[in-house]
Amino acid sequence: MTRNGDHDPADPADRTAAPGTGTPPGTPDPADTAPTGTGTAADTGPGTGSSGSGGESTLTVVLALVANLGIAIAKIIAAVLTGSASMSAEAAHSVADTFNEVLLIVGLRRSERPADRAHPLGYGKERYIWTLLVAVAIFGMGGLFAFHQGYEALIGHPQEADPLAGYIVLGVSLVLESISWRQAFGQVRADARAERRPIADHIRGTDDPTSVSVLLEDSAALAGLAIAFAGLGLHQLTGSALWDGLGSILIGVLLTAVALILGRINLNLLVGNQADPRVVEDVRDRLRAAPEVEWVVDIVTLTFGADQILVCARLDFRDDLGAADVERACVRMSHELRRAHEKIDEVFLEPVPRDDPDLRRRVIARYGSTLPQESAGDSPSSSQT
Repeated sequence: MTRNGDHDPADPADRTAAPGTGTPPGTPDPADTAPTGTGTAADTGPGTGSSGSGGESTLTVVLALVANLGIAIAKIIAAVLTGSASMSAEAAHSVADTFNEVLLIVGLRRSERPADRAHPLGYGKERYIWTLLVAVAIFGMGGLFAFHQGYEALIGHPQEADPLAGYIVLGVSLVLESISWRQAFGQVRADARAERRPIADHIRGTDDPTSVSVLLEDSAALAGLAIAFAGLGLHQLTGSALWDGLGSILIGVLLTAVALILGRINLNLLVGNQADPRVVEDVRDRLRAAPEVEWVVDIVTLTFGADQILVCARLDFRDDLGAADVERACVRMSHELRRAHEKIDEVFLEPVPRDDPDLRRRVIARYGSTLPQESAGDSPSSSQT
């Protein structure tokens, strides 16, 4: 299978004259912005919006880093002064969050490196590795320490001290965490609107978990502050360390839940998610509508980085077309797909016969049936099996 879409030797607008030479993934193609074929720059299909610029993600992470660093220092001081298990758990939580923001910044920088010979699709997936490490750190540095502090408070002899310092630090932390949370929520909401789907669906299906990680961390931090405040207050009112210990354990449960959610999101991305189903359907419809194509035999899509989709399609072309006609059709369709969906970075189109038995078995094994050949508005009779 050969790549179609990097260049067209017959296209004077193509910057590569030598046949067989490609361009690095993500490099703008002049033909992508030229009025070629039937597509236009405004011909945007569902779910084609960008998930947000790298600059916006960096701003979100840096703001969270500064806020969490200040909060961590204040909480450590308050935990020492008050002896509160809940405050100690929150201090560990903020230290973990500060460390996590550093990991996210490293992931952002390394994943934005351009493609090279050893990594022809770029380094986009490296971002998912670093975000997965964030999930591990949340559980290991935050959750386990919170469980330990809660256990010690329940069975040990907690230190009795004036909780005033704890209340002050919790109040200041609430303000700083709210600022960071507002920035993260604003970016996630904007990304969800660009994707034309609810925020919850965007979080589950995002291909850029950086801002989602910050949002989940800050949401857990705000909930943890409420738990720590309740534990500290109930300890003061009742004189029983039970409430403080239970607060610390609840914070541990909260951090564990966030770690599991982040781990699941990044696991799916590392294994290899298909593109948004709306994008896949639109790609199928566009290929099927091409006058040169008789049958869309197979489509495979893969998310290989933030805002980066790989499309591989096997097409049965009309038998009366010559080799040059098929080549020009492949180049045109590739350009049209990349204009319609700015996340599509690489397109591979392969001419195949629709009646190949081995290929048919593979398609049925993957999808349960052959690909439907009608759009939602077409009559069922137009589809063949």
